[in-house]
Amino acid sequence: MSRIAIVGGGWAGIAAAVALADAGHDICVFEMAPQLGGRARSVAGADPAWPHDNGQHILIGAYRDSLALMRRLGVDPDRVLARLPLALPYPGEPGLRLPPGPPLLGFARGVLAHRGWPLSARLGLLAAAAGWLARGFRCEAGLSVAQLCAGLAPAVQRDLVEPLCIAALNTVAPRASAQVFLRVLQDALFGGAGGADLLLPRRPLSELLAAPAAAWLGPRLRLGRRVQKLEPGWRVDGEAFDGVVLACSSVEAARLTAGLAPGWSALAGGLDFEPIITVYLNSPGSRLPAPMLALRDGPDAPAQFIFDHGQLGGAPGRFACVVSGAAPWVASGGCAEAVLAQAQRELDWATPLVIDRLLTEKRATFVCTPGLVRPPGRIAPGLCAAGDYVQGPYPATLEGAVRSGLAAAQGVGAGAGTGANGAASGSPTNTP
Repeated sequence: MSRIAIVGGGWAGIAAAVALADAGHDICVFEMAPQLGGRARSVAGADPAWPHDNGQHILIGAYRDSLALMRRLGVDPDRVLARLPLALPYPGEPGLRLPPGPPLLGFARGVLAHRGWPLSARLGLLAAAAGWLARGFRCEAGLSVAQLCAGLAPAVQRDLVEPLCIAALNTVAPRASAQVFLRVLQDALFGGAGGADLLLPRRPLSELLAAPAAAWLGPRLRLGRRVQKLEPGWRVDGEAFDGVVLACSSVEAARLTAGLAPGWSALAGGLDFEPIITVYLNSPGSRLPAPMLALRDGPDAPAQFIFDHGQLGGAPGRFACVVSGAAPWVASGGCAEAVLAQAQRELDWATPLVIDRLLTEKRATFVCTPGLVRPPGRIAPGLCAAGDYVQGPYPATLEGAVRSGLAAAQGVGAGAGTGANGAASGSPTNTP
């Protein structure tokens, strides 16, 4: 049995901790915040019964490792998540809706049934999807989503490609990696029955994983503890371990590895980020036509999606408006007021709509650009990184974080106890 330190208690760190503990290792989780969950957590508000979530997180049916981790910690996904067939309705428009059943057939039926698009646009999308399928959902690494979809009708790009891209990658289509976008489509639309289903939290976000994980870890968890120094051996702030998983942010991981693995540290520290802003609105007695609606953003319309928490088992009359790729609004300010005006223009409200709260996650995701070189999960024998930013097929998603945590647990478990020599060699630390 090895003694393993996990630095960071987000979904990646939780996944690594559970996998290592299940494999028989003695673990210790260091988390700098007063609670687990990382960016996927709840934030206390004036009413303790209805905390706000730090962003409106969505899972999909294809996130099988995330769902399995929830079950391992005693959480029933069917109880805490509302499962809805993939649909992108807009105010006053039904939008694209995928019927249940085999994914390939469901996608074709859903596209053909979308009367908001001309027949030529629908057939063009099906032809493009058939081409992606024939090529194994692969494309040139340097291709952007906008370039990949340039041949599609403008309505399809506006109503499907752009909202899916910004929701999954938090990067606008002209800057977003087509290869990563295709992988998301592959798993969601063609990865098996139910893979494209939307799983929307109907409990406060921390109840999905963070709180159950804290109870499960018990005395193995050290909250409010920011690790200051990592040394070969492996020593975490002077405390000896046989291996370490860095499941903290890429910024923190780069800081801790600057002297140990400068090449890896430079890759992690060189990532750019995109913010996400969530504007919570209140209107007692109001209800959206669906639990989630897509919105068309623009110069005076920041939000791309709005969620009705009352329909999802949350606070009645609370609505979460999501502004992805929000850097311009972070820089200019006035986002909450612009979202309020957008919602008032586009939707009907039973009572006056007011701003409840604004939450900004400035480093919500890395910018998922074409050909981006992400740092590998393995840093040295006995030292691995876990997080949605490490090399992998997914963008910055909860599933990407969980999968990286599982991979890091396997890697550090195999290399535990060899850290002093591994870090000194330097060979694995400078190879992307």
